[in-house]
Amino acid sequence: MAAAVHHHLLRLLSPPPPRPPGRLFFWPAPPHPLPVRLRSSLPAPSCHRAAVADQHFVDDEFVVVTFYKLVPVEDPRAEVATHLHFLQGHDIHGRIYMNEQGINAQYSGPRKDAMAYADWLRRDHRFSDILVQVSPAPCGHAFPRLKLRYKPSLVQLEGGSCHLPLVESSMRASPLTPSEWREKLEARKRLESEPAGDTSGRNVLLLDVRNGYEWDIGHFEGAKRPNVDCFRSTSFGLSEQEMDSSDPLHGVDKENTDILMYCTGGIRCDVYSTILRKKGFGNLYTLKGGVSNYLTSEGCAEWVGNLFVFDDRLSLPPAKFAEEGEREDAAQEQGGIDTGRSSPSRWLGRCYVCGSEVEELKHRNCASIDCNRLFLCCRWCLEELRGCCCLECRSAPRLRPLLPGHQRYDKWHLYRDATSSTLHISS
Repeated sequence: MAAAVHHHLLRLLSPPPPRPPGRLFFWPAPPHPLPVRLRSSLPAPSCHRAAVADQHFVDDEFVVVTFYKLVPVEDPRAEVATHLHFLQGHDIHGRIYMNEQGINAQYSGPRKDAMAYADWLRRDHRFSDILVQVSPAPCGHAFPRLKLRYKPSLVQLEGGSCHLPLVESSMRASPLTPSEWREKLEARKRLESEPAGDTSGRNVLLLDVRNGYEWDIGHFEGAKRPNVDCFRSTSFGLSEQEMDSSDPLHGVDKENTDILMYCTGGIRCDVYSTILRKKGFGNLYTLKGGVSNYLTSEGCAEWVGNLFVFDDRLSLPPAKFAEEGEREDAAQEQGGIDTGRSSPSRWLGRCYVCGSEVEELKHRNCASIDCNRLFLCCRWCLEELRGCCCLECRSAPRLRPLLPGHQRYDKWHLYRDATSSTLHISS
């Protein structure tokens, strides 16, 4: 066993084998190939949560904070001005949007500043019960600047969301705590293992309300890959065609099927569930606080891979969320005891170009400004295509340079109107 592990490590650390020059082997798959579950001889990373009672909060360490609340706001523009006034003197970057239906916030900053804003907001009785989620930002700010403004729609959705009954809790999916969600997933597994033809139990459908590239690097086991690259294009349950195999809700028994919905932080599910409710789906459940809250509370049980995040970090392993959970419950846990919140599972993605295994679950943007696709890529294809996702993009007129490692490009719109055919950015 030790020899096998040693051999595997040498293979991973060595440069990729040379391939014939000028030849690219493109995987015969649709635009977004579906990764397959692969096994490795290496031990799986654990989400083991040991007590850290002796650790202290560091006020100047950078964190990312996320929260949202769907609640009536009478004068959101005045609220924006009040929030901007409070944040003067606080080192906070991120996206904070408000409108008549509530607030949606993702921002980074030193822990002291980041939590000061959340604590200030909680003093308002309308937001006193917001679920504030915190994750580490080891490289400093995860956002380039602060954008705090009024926005007609709190999430990107075709047609906007102002016409949806978001503030009516009865029109949204029923929230499940992470432990309740885990019980539902385990019950679903048992149901699937029952003999064929046994219809004594209810049907359960696991719906990933995110994007395909998010699923590629991590998801709950058994969830189908979404067929969209932008939430605004989500169309689950909206198909009017007689047969639509791409829609997992097509033909579903709306009265006797429990639909379990999840996304990163919860707001996309809350918003989309009102659409499904209006379409007649009666048994809708959402994961409260989304995957990030689940990983903090339950570890990676039933989850495989990393979690995609919409900031400069791009993805986080489950253990990073567990670290924040340790801060919260260290006083209740015993040092070195496994709380049962880990699941020894491993997820290997596939290279978008050639289909080979990719262990480093972190996307990069295509070097072509006019593409900018988020994709996974192996080292060989990355070098061969100079950071592009395909041969067509490799010959595009407006290219950014190949960046080493996982450095991020500046926002693509900064290059959109450039006139030169080759663009350079500061590292």
